[in-house]
Amino acid sequence: MATGTDDRRFRLFVYGTFLPGEPDHELLAGAELVGPATTQPRYKLVELTGAAGLLDRGDTAVVGEVYELDVKTLAACDVKREHPVLFERRGVELSDGSVAHAYFLRHEQSRGRRRIRGGDWRNRFAPGRPGELSKAGPFVTWARGRHRR
Repeated sequence: MATGTDDRRFRLFVYGTFLPGEPDHELLAGAELVGPATTQPRYKLVELTGAAGLLDRGDTAVVGEVYELDVKTLAACDVKREHPVLFERRGVELSDGSVAHAYFLRHEQSRGRRRIRGGDWRNRFAPGRPGELSKAGPFVTWARGRHRR
């Protein structure tokens, strides 16, 4: 006999504006924090206009948190992320071997977007660590070499 309620629970990995202190965190008000989490080092994080975008086929472990939430909260998050038009919700592999839902961008949506090195949205403006300049991409390396002439 159906009661009309949906008791399913979902695990959602959040990495950007759903984090505490960020503008979309209030959507998770009814969710339960499972704890901090990091993805396997197979992803990359890019900055959109005031938001973050997760991409697969990268080499970075993305930092975030996992929440357990109900169908209604997940649906509200889907609407906010315009799933499946803007973001696509699918499984992400976490460093502990488990899988959670996460919102991904398609690669063509990330062209020209700044990559967030270290995969940590909260520390996207932190100064680089010593020696990090040597890890610059080929264009930056070329540009620095031109400047020194």
